[in-house]
Amino acid sequence: MFDNYEVWFVTGAQLLYGGDAVIAVDAHSNEMVKGLNDSGRLPIKVVYKGTVNSSKEVTTVMRAANNDDKCVGIITWMHTFSPAKMWIHGLQELRKPLCHFHTQFNKEIPWDTMDMDFMNLNQSAHGDREFGHITARMRKPRKVVVGYWKDAETQNKLSVWMRVAAAWADAQDMLIIRFGDQMNNVAVTDGDKVEAEMRMGYHVDYCPIAELVAYQNKVTDEDIDELVETYKKEYEIANEDLENREFIHQVREAARIEVALRRILKDKGAKAFTTHFDNLKGINQLPGLASQRLMAEGYGFGAEGDWKTAALYRTMWFMGQGLPKGCSFLEDYTLNFDGENSAILQSHMLEVCPLIAEQKPRLEVHPLGIGGKNDPARLVFTSKEGEGVAATVIDLGNRFRLIVNKVDCIKSKPLPKLPVASALWIPRPNFEVGAGAWILAGGTHHSSFSYDLTVEYLEDYAEIADIEMVVIDENTTMSEFKKELRINEVYYMLNKALS
Repeated sequence: MFDNYEVWFVTGAQLLYGGDAVIAVDAHSNEMVKGLNDSGRLPIKVVYKGTVNSSKEVTTVMRAANNDDKCVGIITWMHTFSPAKMWIHGLQELRKPLCHFHTQFNKEIPWDTMDMDFMNLNQSAHGDREFGHITARMRKPRKVVVGYWKDAETQNKLSVWMRVAAAWADAQDMLIIRFGDQMNNVAVTDGDKVEAEMRMGYHVDYCPIAELVAYQNKVTDEDIDELVETYKKEYEIANEDLENREFIHQVREAARIEVALRRILKDKGAKAFTTHFDNLKGINQLPGLASQRLMAEGYGFGAEGDWKTAALYRTMWFMGQGLPKGCSFLEDYTLNFDGENSAILQSHMLEVCPLIAEQKPRLEVHPLGIGGKNDPARLVFTSKEGEGVAATVIDLGNRFRLIVNKVDCIKSKPLPKLPVASALWIPRPNFEVGAGAWILAGGTHHSSFSYDLTVEYLEDYAEIADIEMVVIDENTTMSEFKKELRINEVYYMLNKALS
């Protein structure tokens, strides 16, 4: 999953304390890095890049990190007192995510044996504060992890940051292909693509649907046969459907679209894509099944041209690789008013990722009263129960805002007259406040959802991207949330005026 990535570990010190201290710092750092790698809790290998004792050494390692594609971020730790002015030029040049690790080699104070030599060597308590001052003075985005380096909780925090740093690296060359434009007159799915590339790395390109049709026309019967056999192995299919000629025909057409879509995305090097049901000339049916399966493989997806959600889904999927519960593109579909259990049904016409399915999905074919196409194939299921996070990125003109809502997925009911995949959730702290705060913040009707990620992942992402983030959770009140939005507005207006 993350085998091609590294996180560099850089220890801060100085030469004031003599050569023996430098040797000890290096030995301790090597032992810590080995212990972190051997813990089994970190998804990415930590590589020790030595002790830096001068401005020149700091700058050299930061430049090297920038130019190494395997390096997704730097962890810094001040074993001794490392004068922070020597970090200025290197930090000015660093373009990779930064994690400031406030820890200590020894766990406890050796009360009976501690002498001045020990004190000269083990100065993280104030060395890290010196480093913290300069990063604050420089307004350097970073994560601060505090805790003993052998503790599981501390290592888990490093793991979260590593996953986010890797997802950030993945986003820096993320190509998003839009098949067709967005739905006419819709505001929230639009946005500044130039600013998005400058701020978050991803590039958005338009692709005529005719290019996909050309790929589709080259798909062979053998290609389709192979994929249909995969469908039969992975999904539930009713016996009567397997004997229905029209069902088989539409499933084969869905397979044809999937083969073509996967090939064109691969040839273009795209990591995400969008479709629009109003722009599918030459395509037999809406590519619902293909979109569902491609999302499960990690391709970002957004409906109706929603490239921001497609990008965010890819990033959240990338962060959560190897975690067990899954993620999906979703849309607020309809409301269920039921007192304290009032909830929002999440679905879409077809495109919900099977990674969140409670049970083995069913492959079905049904009419769809929109798009003017043949009856599309789709995977039908309800989602797992459990807590998760729903997130969206919106463009406010002068900035991007990441909105995150903690939600609780509850048991859903079958939809016999609406055969689509769905989830049912109660936004925290409750339906009224959660939905109201999302609307006040300008949240979209589309979202990227994950069972595995927590607010911490997205907070780290917003910190690296240097974008606004607001969280709606069990502690949210409408009055305080309104204040937060107003304060944020003032902050960004002043920030723009002063820049």
